[in-house]
Amino acid sequence: MAIIPNKNPMPVQDAESRSRNFEEVALGYSEEAAVAEAERCINCKNRPCVAGCPVNIQIPEFIMKIKERDFEGAYQIIAESSSLPAVCGRVCPQETQCEGKCTLGIRFEPVGIGRLERFAADYHLANVKEAPVKPEPNGKKVAVVGSGPAGLTCAGDLAKKGYDVTIYEALHLAGGVLVYGIPEFRLPVDIVSQEVDVLKQLGVKVETNVVIGKTLTIDDLFEMGFKAVFIGSGAGLPNFMNIPGEGLKGVYSATEFLTRAHLMKADL
Repeated sequence: MAIIPNKNPMPVQDAESRSRNFEEVALGYSEEAAVAEAERCINCKNRPCVAGCPVNIQIPEFIMKIKERDFEGAYQIIAESSSLPAVCGRVCPQETQCEGKCTLGIRFEPVGIGRLERFAADYHLANVKEAPVKPEPNGKKVAVVGSGPAGLTCAGDLAKKGYDVTIYEALHLAGGVLVYGIPEFRLPVDIVSQEVDVLKQLGVKVETNVVIGKTLTIDDLFEMGFKAVFIGSGAGLPNFMNIPGEGLKGVYSATEFLTRAHLMKADL
């Protein structure tokens, strides 16, 4: 079968519609489009896409499952390595990571790996209601400070190994930069919430409105029985330019502006 040189196009909102809302612009592949894109994969032996993936997702295997229309099987392969597949399928820089290493990309457009990951994750969230099987507890407690990508990933990996994990988040909603720093049209908050719910089904507990260092200290956490603490507080503090006027009312750092407008729904 001849190779299709270009990716199957991603359906998007038309310009007139998207100019009047903040809903997600990219609409996701249909089943037929996903299968067609998966069929572009040549299943090369050296698998450079896997080497280009920071979490080592077995990309050819999950793409093969999509070819076979085993969409849940594709999700399960991704979930072995990633705790946030629906998020990563949307906002990971695939063009410089897995897709940037794709053999097909030497002559043509690379396989739309990110689009296929998103498709498999969205299929699972929409169609599978059974909770994941909880592993046998190992009796050890770990605290995770911060519920951004690092904290959620750490919590998911530990929960799969049987640890009793509690995440402490300073804000009122879990997700960190995923919910305050990325607009809805790029990454809907509901998608992040659904990913967090999957972690909760694995046994991860999430405590919001807790500022570690103020509400609780690290020493407090150890006194509460935690054997280890993972600190994933993020890099959310801004750097200021120290120029006249930056402290005036109505002047915000980028982080504060995004948090106010996106997460707090403030009237700026």
